[in-house]
Amino acid sequence: MKKNVMKQLLTVFVCASLAACSGNANKSETCEKECDNVELNQNKETMKYSKKFTNADFYKDGKFQQDVAMEAMKDMFKFYNVPFTELMAKDMWVTDFGLGDFENVGMGGIFWVNDPEYKYFAHAIYLLPGQMIPEHAHVATPGFPAKHESWMVEHGWVYNFSEVGDETPNAPAISPTHGPIKSKNFVVQNVGDVLRLKELGTFHFMMAGPEGAIVDEWACYHDNDGLRFTNTKAKL
Repeated sequence: MKKNVMKQLLTVFVCASLAACSGNANKSETCEKECDNVELNQNKETMKYSKKFTNADFYKDGKFQQDVAMEAMKDMFKFYNVPFTELMAKDMWVTDFGLGDFENVGMGGIFWVNDPEYKYFAHAIYLLPGQMIPEHAHVATPGFPAKHESWMVEHGWVYNFSEVGDETPNAPAISPTHGPIKSKNFVVQNVGDVLRLKELGTFHFMMAGPEGAIVDEWACYHDNDGLRFTNTKAKL
């Protein structure tokens, strides 16, 4: 209660201060916009991001519309105040993994670094509300060890699933498009939580909560030849 009162008082104070600059029409318009921005930022503290796109938006005549998927990601970025940089415009990607269900099974991402010489990797994972990465594992290849990885949630939250551990009750529904999963143990991973792959070579995946999620990942080199999906129709 006290926190809400303080926010209201702060808004009134800022707006009153900004009103002092209303010596002419242009300045008055600027003051009004700044005041609106203050209220919007305060409201965002209590607002939650929610689903705005469905498969009806993402597919036209059965073809995945990557431009629409990218706009959906950018809409989430705007809510979470994540700048869409020139590098992201150049290197970011979106995929439905060939499963035709981007609303429920898909992701956006960017490999900040994937260095085969020094064998390290940095990745941003972007998941729309309720969206999951297909269950997968990483195995060793002739040139590289099995990928080991850690994750930290920056915005929103995820269900972090693993095949290691006992089955967790009350699991979220998995889209029929994906099919059966091996990973029955999960935890809710919130902003700031850091988790690591429990065992090399084991199956795992993430599913965003209803607010979507932006997740940092750090790992050793990602060799796509070592990627194994539970659903053999899935492809990156």
